[in-house]
Amino acid sequence: MLNQLIKKAAVLGSGVMGSGIAAHLANIGIPTLLLDIVPRELTDDEKAKGLTLGDKQVRNRISSQSIQKLLKQKPAPLAVKKNLALIEAGNLEDDLVKLKDVDWVIEVVVENLNVKKQVFEKVDQYRKPGSIISSNTSGISVEEMAEGRSEDFKKHFLGTHFFNPPRYLKLLEVIPTQYTSQEVVSFMKTFGEDVLGKGVVLAKDTPNFIANRIGTYGLLITVQEMLKGGYSVGEVDSVTGPLVGRPSSATFRTLDVVGLDTFAHVAGNVNEKVTGKEKEVFEVPSFMKTMLEKGWLGSKSGQGFYLKKGKEILELDPGTLEYIPRKKLSTAATEMSKQEKGTSSKLKALVYTNDSAGELLWNIFSPVLLYSAQLLGEIADTVVDIDRAMKWGFGWEMGPFETWDAIGLEKSVVKMRENGLEIPIWISEMLAKGHTSFYLEENGEKFFYKNGEYRLVESNPKAIDLKKIKKQKGVIKKNGGASLIDLGDGVALLEFHSPNNAIGLDIIQMLNFAIDEVEKNYKGLVIGNQGKNFCVGANLAMMLMEAQDDNIYELEMVVRQFQNAMMKVKYSAKPVVAAPFAMTLGGGAEVCLPAAHIQASAETYMGLVEVGVGLLPGGGGNKELYIKHLEGMPNGVPFDLQAVANKVFETIAMAKVSTSGEEARENNFLGLADGISINGDHQLYDAKQAVLALHEQGYVQKARKKVPVVGETGYATLLLGAQSMFLSGYISEHDLKIAKKVAYVIAGGKVPFGTEVDEQYLLDLEREAFLNLIREGKTQQRMQHMLVKGKPLRN
Repeated sequence: MLNQLIKKAAVLGSGVMGSGIAAHLANIGIPTLLLDIVPRELTDDEKAKGLTLGDKQVRNRISSQSIQKLLKQKPAPLAVKKNLALIEAGNLEDDLVKLKDVDWVIEVVVENLNVKKQVFEKVDQYRKPGSIISSNTSGISVEEMAEGRSEDFKKHFLGTHFFNPPRYLKLLEVIPTQYTSQEVVSFMKTFGEDVLGKGVVLAKDTPNFIANRIGTYGLLITVQEMLKGGYSVGEVDSVTGPLVGRPSSATFRTLDVVGLDTFAHVAGNVNEKVTGKEKEVFEVPSFMKTMLEKGWLGSKSGQGFYLKKGKEILELDPGTLEYIPRKKLSTAATEMSKQEKGTSSKLKALVYTNDSAGELLWNIFSPVLLYSAQLLGEIADTVVDIDRAMKWGFGWEMGPFETWDAIGLEKSVVKMRENGLEIPIWISEMLAKGHTSFYLEENGEKFFYKNGEYRLVESNPKAIDLKKIKKQKGVIKKNGGASLIDLGDGVALLEFHSPNNAIGLDIIQMLNFAIDEVEKNYKGLVIGNQGKNFCVGANLAMMLMEAQDDNIYELEMVVRQFQNAMMKVKYSAKPVVAAPFAMTLGGGAEVCLPAAHIQASAETYMGLVEVGVGLLPGGGGNKELYIKHLEGMPNGVPFDLQAVANKVFETIAMAKVSTSGEEARENNFLGLADGISINGDHQLYDAKQAVLALHEQGYVQKARKKVPVVGETGYATLLLGAQSMFLSGYISEHDLKIAKKVAYVIAGGKVPFGTEVDEQYLLDLEREAFLNLIREGKTQQRMQHMLVKGKPLRN
């Protein structure tokens, strides 16, 4: 395994970025030294304790404080709090000697070439030969940093530019110098993808590399177009977000999140190093300079382009620098685009419409597309690298060249020429040869244009693409909710594709078919997909409609069928591996719990959340989570059955959702043998390998066992906390009613403590409790509220 070559790391610089990188390394199990400068003065607290500048506690203060801040930051840099133990505090004077034990040193100090060179001079003295050294700079020349260093240092030195926050943002730009060994570059690319879980792009050593160069240019062009066209901050954001395949933070909300000071610094990096029109674009507008002087930096300072007053969000008027009510841009083009399906069709409808929204978007998009084309070869070698950098670093749905294909290369170039815009020579030559798109697709394979020909888009062999497999092989069987796909090597995959991947009768039907088909003809089954979320639960709208029509018999049949399908998953003769990621809620968690193995993504938010809509899990979730807890108990060691029941009750009654795959393991949704994929793109590959491993080991169908329960006395214990919360006014009468049902099911009903019951008995209790709750008017109000407002109602 590659990560055995990097057994320990050191991060130099413990600011937000440095500590974030250290946290990411800790999340994947790499012990990390976090070093920063030695303080020059004592704090009042240190003086009160009688400490001196010579005390280790004082000398390590800056990195120690940064490590503690990781526990409070949002979004959380740590997958689970215990990972903090893998980060060791130190300082850049006393602890450089420890670099002799480190395999990778990452520099994240202040963005100043002289400071960085001084740090690297010291690193060169203490590092062990063969260790990798990299800089996380976002704008300083990597080549210049390496000057004057030893030959072995230069050979192992390169740029590794993470995007903030490192745990969540996919892009890692790797920037080699002329001295970097090709072996080191190849290793860092593979290590970045397979171990760090990143999308790695090779960039050239140019100002701001790829993503920040194009992203900053695009943001500044947008600001200039806003000022030129007299649009407001809110109007621009209303059309530069999800409408055009960009994040919901759009333009100015993104700047508020990033921080205007950070943005101005990044823009300044390029402004200093370029000339002509490009230099003009990278000049921050005067009203933004005034904002900087006033300290209006965005979210971190409480105000920026937006200001929250009470419940109202106001936008900044760039002319007066006063805050005014937020506006939205609604035109014929925006209304027309809403009728279109998919971002490509929406974009095409928008940029060729001559109204205020269409013109704004054309005037933003056309310069950015041309700029990306002009930089090809200078910042990256291929259109693929540029597109991936923008998608992985800035959250664009389509990169610049994919966007250009979407709006039509030929048509857009005609319009650009009419506007007097200069077309790069290579694009004119490309069109002259009859090549009218940057990408082509043949037999499910994707090709990109380079130097007069189309070449195969290469990807990591572990990145399974379900769309590609379906185009090449078709599907075994499908309906409106799911498809059964042949993954190859004797493994099948069941893919959900209903709206929000919500579970209805169509998915239950396909689950049953999939198990039967796999038991006859395959080695095993993966349940996974490549949607936005694994599964957000059962089809709430369908259940509410049946409940309001008092069709309890039909509901009872649906719940029973779901329970039976989950038992079929659990007792399949062939191994079933579930591959949850992102939101895996309610019924989504219930699909995973009975599987022979769970291969979760590092970012898996799993929970049984039914109490939020006035229900309790109905597909076997209570029983399976309880059994998962019991199976986690050491064999032959006495344990407290009541404590297990209490824990499960608390998890379900409080609708606890994990904030990572690791936390899902802490909450017992995952067992110790279940896997976690750091790279989401590799998850289906990892799940397939898990099926094959179980098959090779001679998978034996699970044996049915009886389940010990806490019974009547345990039920009374479970309810103590809920009743006390009700009496204190923390929960409503209906909350208490739901808690009683959950407690009754987990306790196993009216039986003596320690009674062993079979699973069907527990499923019958669960189904009865579910149907009783769904009849309640207050539960139906909660379901309605969730469907309309998207958040729970407390009634």
